[in-house]
Amino acid sequence: GASGSAAPTAAAEQEAAPTVEPTAAPAAEASAGGHDVVDFSAGTRCIVYGLQTRAVQGMLDFDFMCKRRSPSVAAMVFPFSGNHYSKFYWGTDETLIPVYTTTEEAAAKNPDATVFVSFASFRSVFTTTQEALVQPTIKTIAIIAEGVPESQTRMLNKMAAEKGVGIIGPATVGGIKPGCFRIGNTGGMLDNILMSKLYRPGSVAYVSKSGGMSNELNNVICRNSNGVYEGVAIGGDRYPGSRFIDHLLRYNDNPEVKVLVLLGEVGGTDEYEVADAVRSGRIHKPLIAWCIGTCASIFPYEVQFGHAGACARGNSETAAAKNAALAEAGVHVPSSFDRLGEKVKEVYDGLVASGELVPQPEVEVPRVPMDYQWAKRLGLVRKPANFVSSISDDRGDELQYAGMPISEVFSEGLGVGGVLSLLWFRRRLPDYATKFIEAVLMITADHGPAVSGAHNTIVSARAGKDLVSSLASGLLTIGPRFGGALDGAAELFTSAYDAGKTPAQFVKEMRQANKLIMGIGHKIKSLSNPDMRVTIIKEHAKRTFPATPVLDYALEVEQVTTKKRANLILNVDGCIAVCFVDLLRSCGAFSREEADELVSHGCLNGLFVLGRSIGFIGHYIDQKRLKQPLYRHPMDDITYLAGEM
Repeated sequence: GASGSAAPTAAAEQEAAPTVEPTAAPAAEASAGGHDVVDFSAGTRCIVYGLQTRAVQGMLDFDFMCKRRSPSVAAMVFPFSGNHYSKFYWGTDETLIPVYTTTEEAAAKNPDATVFVSFASFRSVFTTTQEALVQPTIKTIAIIAEGVPESQTRMLNKMAAEKGVGIIGPATVGGIKPGCFRIGNTGGMLDNILMSKLYRPGSVAYVSKSGGMSNELNNVICRNSNGVYEGVAIGGDRYPGSRFIDHLLRYNDNPEVKVLVLLGEVGGTDEYEVADAVRSGRIHKPLIAWCIGTCASIFPYEVQFGHAGACARGNSETAAAKNAALAEAGVHVPSSFDRLGEKVKEVYDGLVASGELVPQPEVEVPRVPMDYQWAKRLGLVRKPANFVSSISDDRGDELQYAGMPISEVFSEGLGVGGVLSLLWFRRRLPDYATKFIEAVLMITADHGPAVSGAHNTIVSARAGKDLVSSLASGLLTIGPRFGGALDGAAELFTSAYDAGKTPAQFVKEMRQANKLIMGIGHKIKSLSNPDMRVTIIKEHAKRTFPATPVLDYALEVEQVTTKKRANLILNVDGCIAVCFVDLLRSCGAFSREEADELVSHGCLNGLFVLGRSIGFIGHYIDQKRLKQPLYRHPMDDITYLAGEM
């Protein structure tokens, strides 16, 4: 069963190579045939280092597909947060997997976990693997990280050999045993798992250096035989934790495995040890092998391929030389990688014809619930959204405000007013409009500590409350009697102007209805002692707005009301309100209906809330800076009438 044809010399991909004597593998830390990697079973459980939720979910989906009774992931380790649970799907149900901060605790609380799957980065994988090696229950470690220093890898290999622990990797995707266990993302997406029939065992076992090519092997073997029994990608580094021979001897000694497949590559000499084992009869089952990288002979210089170990340091390490040596030893070597599937089929069909291999009836293809996000991406499902947002989008490469990338917001110099216009109105307003918005925020930022909102904020701060609580205490005072007059003033003046009422008629009707005109009146200021805030807002609007008809109307109303009393002036709330209506109506960004709708939505009071929050926060910080004690209102400022009413 181990005899095969010699590698042909006419193949375009492989040049003829001189016969070379097998040489020993370089500095191998693990003893050949030590069988350190424990055979996986349907009961194998593991600990995953790193909060790799997607990989863990893929492992659980594979488990469910293989009809395992329990998830293969017993626990996760993530040192940067406290012990907690992470939620995953188990079929259509949900399950919790514990997350620990240390490997020691995870191993102690899950003694049935014999495999350690490490997603630690190359910076931390050395120490995390050392921690795993001292756990008596861990028998196999898979190191996914690339770029692990060779000196550290050799030290880990030495420690693992001393403790009888098998290592897969570094720089690997892991391995897979159909129907039993899957390391990380081995085998790819679920559709690839199904297509390659990795949900049930076959009779062909393979070992590869490349994780990506292991997925190709899954496909090739499935199409040309009854499928994969087990597959391992040992990793592309110069000194992998386990070598080809370690896994091939495991496979050879397993009665369930009928065919062996080796996918080597340029660089290293481990394939010669496999050839020796075949020649000596230690490997007696049919072995199909190919070393990729024969194209290196096209180049006039040595080529470093993607893997750290994929570079020939001498003729014996070339892919062509190793293919020739394997073929000479009696291994089945195809003429090129493209014909690897044909060779698998040829060997497999021969075993079936001789009766050495009896294919089992095909099992029912399992059904695994598809994740909603993936199904949506494929266009298979749809559902109404719980929320709808039209002002911002953070899903792409760059945050967007109303369709404008954040980088453009800065490069165009939109400022706070421009950002507010995008997020509140979904429009980019003219510069004079955004400057007006910023002016309103500056003017409404504060009005001293005596007003109710600032007073509440100060009292809360002195009571030891946090910033958010103190700010909320102040904001809750905003209403019809404090700061909430802007919307009302805008509605009153605009409706009167639109109805064509004269200022005198408007004032008379409000007086007859016994209603106050919001936006009119001030305790201190008058025509002779004007409010500078009103002057700034009014002059800014007159100077920059295309038209100010509602402001002009309000000023005419002021002429009527001040004849009754000098302090019945257009106050800052009223001035901001009417100017803002003029801005929305005249800037060209909105229709009349859109402008009126925005006012009705409360955006004017929103301006006051936003501006005054600046002052409230200032008062909070001021009280904390001054270390003011708990406030108690003086009794001599309270009139006590208890018992007198």
